Amino acid sequence: MKKQKTEAKSLRYDILLICVLLFASLLAVGITLLNRAEGASVVVEINGERVAEYSLASEGEFSLNGGTNILVIKNGEAYLTYADCPDLVCVHTGKIKYVRQSIVCLPNRLSVTVIGDSGVDFAQ
Repeated sequence: MKKQKTEAKSLRYDILLICVLLFASLLAVGITLLNRAEGASVVVEINGERVAEYSLASEGEFSLNGGTNILVIKNGEAYLTYADCPDLVCVHTGKIKYVRQSIVCLPNRLSVTVIGDSGVDFAQ
């Protein structure tokens, strides 16, 4: 009888813990979605060195890293359409347009990161 009460009490605490964690997760996601800002441009880095910056307001197709990657900027979004790496994770990353979003191609040591108006990569 006492074991059943202990199990019921334990179950109640487990449910309470799950509810608190779920609430905290939803709150974190909500804050993140409300505070994200659309970027002004993308910065391209190769081997950790900044090699180019393109405005998200412009449109175009840019060959990067000697043609190993193709960056497309269209409708305020940037994405890679081609990479000569074997896994193509960078191509499958999709479109980015919010500050601090990035596309990374590890085999080609390339990163494309969205920055804000001031050139600083954090939302204000």
